[in-house]
Amino acid sequence: MNVCLYARVSSDAQDTDLSIGAQLKTMRDYADRHGYPIVREFIDEAKSGRSDMRPAFKEMIALAKSKRHPFEAILVWKLNRFSRSRIDSITYKKLLKDIGIRLISINEPLDENPTGQLLEGVIECIDEFYSANLGQDIKRGMRENAQRGYYSGGRAPYGMKKVPVDDNGRKRYKLATEGEGSIAVSVVRRMFDMALKGEGCKDIAIMLNSEGFRTGAGQKWGKTTVHKVLTNEAYCGTLVWGGRPGHTAIHGSDPPVRVENAWPGIIEKQVFVAVRDRMASNAPVAAHPRTVPSFYLLSGLLFCSCGRAMIGRSAKSHRHYYYTCNTRHKQGNDACGSKSLPKDKLEKLVIEQVNKRILDRDNLEKLVELVNEELSLANGHYQEKIDAVDKEQNEVKTRLSKLYDALETGKLSIDELAPRIRELKARSDELMTFRVQMEIDMLSQCTDGVDIETVRLYAEDLQGILEEADHPTSKAFLKSFIRRIVIDRNKAAIEYNLPLPQKGKGNSQEVLPIDTLGGDRGIRTPDLGDANAALSQLSYIPTEELL
Repeated sequence: MNVCLYARVSSDAQDTDLSIGAQLKTMRDYADRHGYPIVREFIDEAKSGRSDMRPAFKEMIALAKSKRHPFEAILVWKLNRFSRSRIDSITYKKLLKDIGIRLISINEPLDENPTGQLLEGVIECIDEFYSANLGQDIKRGMRENAQRGYYSGGRAPYGMKKVPVDDNGRKRYKLATEGEGSIAVSVVRRMFDMALKGEGCKDIAIMLNSEGFRTGAGQKWGKTTVHKVLTNEAYCGTLVWGGRPGHTAIHGSDPPVRVENAWPGIIEKQVFVAVRDRMASNAPVAAHPRTVPSFYLLSGLLFCSCGRAMIGRSAKSHRHYYYTCNTRHKQGNDACGSKSLPKDKLEKLVIEQVNKRILDRDNLEKLVELVNEELSLANGHYQEKIDAVDKEQNEVKTRLSKLYDALETGKLSIDELAPRIRELKARSDELMTFRVQMEIDMLSQCTDGVDIETVRLYAEDLQGILEEADHPTSKAFLKSFIRRIVIDRNKAAIEYNLPLPQKGKGNSQEVLPIDTLGGDRGIRTPDLGDANAALSQLSYIPTEELL
């Protein structure tokens, strides 16, 4: 029975379970004792078991759901390594059971009868309780720490430092300024002075960047980082933990902890309050993003040549709309010299070129032909490797058979044959493992050929939708085959995949398991290994008239 191993350690510092190495060693020994060949090992480090959002876990489940899954069982050190969520555990174990894959906890041997299922459910409930209780204990400890005036955060705010304090033998921390001679301290005071005079976060960021100042992480200042400084009460000596200022208890949760004069501040309290009130009066009215559909067709697809996204912005009291580099918008012209592009003209140009160059019938025929050639080569490459492994495996079996015949007839003794038999059996196991890996690679990298008629019909639908549909629908269809559009001075490079419908035989590949709470399954166009060059195409369009 082929098996895979799954190991996980939590991000909680209090997680006292075995390390990844110890878990793997124990599971390897278990598999060796039972004669289970190990075909894959999946590892999630610093990932909580209370959620299924774990990369290796997702990959393992996706591989288990493939048509030719390479393993019949999953080994875990304990059930709590697989999941600490009762709902996730039930969901994924049911999924695995339906496709004939066992989940084996090597330290919790349970019979597959009603009694064993009851005990397994009890263990899972205990694990879930332990995880939830541990989180509450950590939160309670941090809250008590904050109530006593100690700093419970990570890195100290810009211009401040953490100072260790002895608390009956335990090391705790308070904040202190970096000192009157510190450049960072003078920068913080200057930021508050500018804000008090009515300067906005963007203007402050531009000034700091132009004079060569950088954040504590060595990055350029932006609107967001400036805003974080101007709204952080730590700078006036106030400790706030568990929420932002002004928040109250929600759904029975405890209100934020506030401790005034917890440490010496960089600025006066009245200065902080004055800046906060001025910023609040200038803040725009917030709306939930789900209630405001995106007005910009290319948002999420458009990127500047500097690597940052281009975002939609308005000017002249919302009379004009543009796409602007996010770096330039937040940090000024010195950070990025790209130009703003008028929204309507750019969107119209992109749609025209998509219809003319990408969804063109001749272009699609050539692209499908190229992709199918690459797919054929990729499939053939893997099949050649598998055939070579099968040939050597047959030769090994033939040699072993001859040695066994010699042993049975007494031509050679066991002492003479044992070393050679062990050597051949080891080679046989290596070949079997290699073959399974090749099958896994072929499953993940290869797919069936692409049908040109399917692509043509889908392209015709796309053209109609892009010409007639509303913004959300058109945007969704663009995202189904366009990867990104990069603006580089006088041209726009459209990087796109072969347009394929997300449903249909041979046109898509499921790569993520179902979500516990429902929703769409993760679908992507086939990942074709060597055929990626054929799938990922570039189309250049001129943009001089937009600049």
